[in-house]
Amino acid sequence: MIHGTMELIDGRVALHFDLSLAHPIEPVWRAVSVPAELEQWFPAAVDWTPMKGETFEAGGATLEVTEVDAPHHLAWSYAGQLQSFKLTQEGDACRLTFTHVFDDLPLAAQTAAGWETYLSRLDPHLRGEHLTEEMAHEQWAEIHERYAEDFGVDPEPGRKFAEALRSAQQ
Repeated sequence: MIHGTMELIDGRVALHFDLSLAHPIEPVWRAVSVPAELEQWFPAAVDWTPMKGETFEAGGATLEVTEVDAPHHLAWSYAGQLQSFKLTQEGDACRLTFTHVFDDLPLAAQTAAGWETYLSRLDPHLRGEHLTEEMAHEQWAEIHERYAEDFGVDPEPGRKFAEALRSAQQ
């Protein structure tokens, strides 16, 4: 089971997700760094190498790769939000820690629920299976409510976001 934690660092929200994956570090590194792999499970993929200093325009904002230490650490900033993967080999498994740092505390539950649903697609991808985005999001509302309670934030912004998405899909 995936479950994120939240802390405040200098007034910014930091979400952390730790996953133990029953795969060696190399295929996990490829899954988090190779565009063709990322697009199978991550919310978006960019055409990167990745190399420190690379920049891209995506969704009206700039993404900049800030750190690459293959196969252990990949970090970037996107629209002022810091995101990173840290990988550690643990025996036959790989521990992945995903961190997302941003400013908007009221969106912490919504953001955490989104990351949990996307990260839930990684292990099936590494096993050669495909968990669709729709299937991964089936439990989003329940996940969101749990994070809102855990983080002590108002669940209403996430509920409105989910309702707007459902309305747009109909």
